[in-house]
Amino acid sequence: MFDLQGHRGARGLWPENTLVGFARAMELGVSALELDCAVTRDGVVVVSHDPELNPDCTRDAQGRFLASAGPPIFTLSHAQLQSYDVGRLRPGSAYAARFPQQQPVDGERIPSLADVLTLVRTRGRGGVRVALEVKTFPEQPELTPAPEPFVQALRAEVERTGTASLVTFLAFDWRVLSAAQRLMPQLATAALTEQQPGEDTVRIGSPHPSPWLGGLDPGHFGGSIVRLVKATGAGSWGPDYRDLDAPLIEQAHALGLRVVPWTVNEPADMQRLLAFNVDGMITDRPDVLRALLERAGIPAPPPVPQH
Repeated sequence: MFDLQGHRGARGLWPENTLVGFARAMELGVSALELDCAVTRDGVVVVSHDPELNPDCTRDAQGRFLASAGPPIFTLSHAQLQSYDVGRLRPGSAYAARFPQQQPVDGERIPSLADVLTLVRTRGRGGVRVALEVKTFPEQPELTPAPEPFVQALRAEVERTGTASLVTFLAFDWRVLSAAQRLMPQLATAALTEQQPGEDTVRIGSPHPSPWLGGLDPGHFGGSIVRLVKATGAGSWGPDYRDLDAPLIEQAHALGLRVVPWTVNEPADMQRLLAFNVDGMITDRPDVLRALLERAGIPAPPPVPQH
């Protein structure tokens, strides 16, 4: 079955990384929920893409949007974090313009990872996975725990909720993959990459090694991104969709790697990648991708029944 992953739930339709967004995405029909994690000052693992509160989708206890990026989540207690509402995009913002069909759900809070894992286990009944991106920043280490303590905190939540069979760890920072494979060898892992101007985590051919690669040197792999990813020990590769072509996907498949690019929202890009034979896609619009899969006769994940 095609691996249709809802990005931050279904960001194009409902507030990102919220319980309501995750529930609605499962009801629409996804194989996995892609989400991001942070850790509060008092050690609670929460679900948030940004290490700092995003002013374009965060309101304070008085209902006012933050004037600028909020403090790092790592510096806030869980109780402090729960005072913020993340159920609506700031009107007139560039962020809101990107997702005009997102439906606001006032009162949504940043959820704990435990709450999301429990939701997936109970509602998904084993048919929905969690693609859990571990956000660390080699060039800004003060924003998050270090990779190994971060993975240890995640391991505690996964074990406590009994969801190890449902979770895949994703990371751009490949130190995370090494820590995850050492501490939780039963978990699947996926290596994320981006090779765009100004946003290149790989830096093939650069005289300065990338801090994102966990010590791996592209030069030792003939400059091959596919061979480099294989060396991480991950079973899946999550590249920026703009970095892909058919030969790269063929090479990845020949090495036994699954290819699940991110974040694919336009129908033309979806169709091109389907023609390339990708194994899945991460998208803000799972409804659009589902429609394309159905028209192409490709089996899509079944919807999860509503309560």
